[in-house]
Amino acid sequence: MAGGNERSMKALKEVWRRAENSLCADCGKPDPDWASSTLGVFICLSCSGIHRNIPSISKVKSLKMDHWDDAQVQFLAKHGNAVTKATYEAHIPIYYYQPTYNDCQVLREQWIRAKYERKEFTKPGKQLPYSDGVKEGILWKRGRDNGQFLPRKFFLSEREGCLKYFTKQDAKEPKINVKIDVINATFQPVKIGNPNGLQITYLKDNKTRNIFVYHESGKEVVDWFNAIRSVQFHYLKVAFPIASDNEIKNRLTRNFLKEGYMEKTGPKQREAFKKRWFTLDHRRLMYFKDPLDAFAKGEVFVGSRENGYSVQKGLPSGTQGNFSWHYGLTIVTPDREYLFTCETETDQLDWIAAFTSIINQAMTPQEYASKCLDAVSFPS
Repeated sequence: MAGGNERSMKALKEVWRRAENSLCADCGKPDPDWASSTLGVFICLSCSGIHRNIPSISKVKSLKMDHWDDAQVQFLAKHGNAVTKATYEAHIPIYYYQPTYNDCQVLREQWIRAKYERKEFTKPGKQLPYSDGVKEGILWKRGRDNGQFLPRKFFLSEREGCLKYFTKQDAKEPKINVKIDVINATFQPVKIGNPNGLQITYLKDNKTRNIFVYHESGKEVVDWFNAIRSVQFHYLKVAFPIASDNEIKNRLTRNFLKEGYMEKTGPKQREAFKKRWFTLDHRRLMYFKDPLDAFAKGEVFVGSRENGYSVQKGLPSGTQGNFSWHYGLTIVTPDREYLFTCETETDQLDWIAAFTSIINQAMTPQEYASKCLDAVSFPS
């Protein structure tokens, strides 16, 4: 019996060591140490918890702590991540957002359920709830002034190239009507205080406007997210006919590079530093008094190094403003310097890394045009 166990463990380790099984099949996290004995995939601990919630589809076991019999090991050897992905990920629409281990629970759960439970990507041309070019339904939206979440009707249309919402079910005119190419959407469960919280942003008069929504159903809110990406993709295919699919995919919704609190001072650099919430959305650095504000109190364009932008650790000598946080950084632009302080050194280094990643990128023609349109503003 012991010899049989040893043979099974040796065979299991051989399958486990295959290059294809070195990353989680669902989120890409390195060194997965769990597997599904019914699907034949190697997964991480976090994804195994999601699999455990669909026991009719997936039975999960630890590769280190649980016993695997010969038949189960043979099943893993016959399948593995590559074979299983070839079946369950055969026809993923290019616009569909495939989450990583850095993404929130609702995105990862619905990705796993879409693959294995609903089998959305096993056959070509399958009608999907986010691929129709139109979507209509209720989302709970946070009020701009009172902060209450109320049901609002949203309407997304590829033909019209826009997203609308209405304050009343029978309203004839929308409260907003936003062109699809100026919209971004990113999941923000912690900020919004709901596991299905979605932040929709768009440009209004070249300034960013935030809308915070959620839906009780994780599937529904992720369907809305992918419907926005679908409509954007097809809209941009028409607008940029010579662009490749991957180039267009890279222009769809994006996560913010960095968010969090810093202290800032005014343009004279003698005022007291004030704690504010900052969002770095590619080349736009915005700050808010509250993370759920509809509009930023100020924005600044972050250009490239070759155009005179840089980030420096610390504050200029002789800085006069009073500040309670002591890990400073300075953004240098052709027009002025912007001074910030962070609560911890880790925050400071993370912000510097985020700014550096943007400043080291060459600016595109569209970004030059955006800079010219920006009324760069960063009041106190």
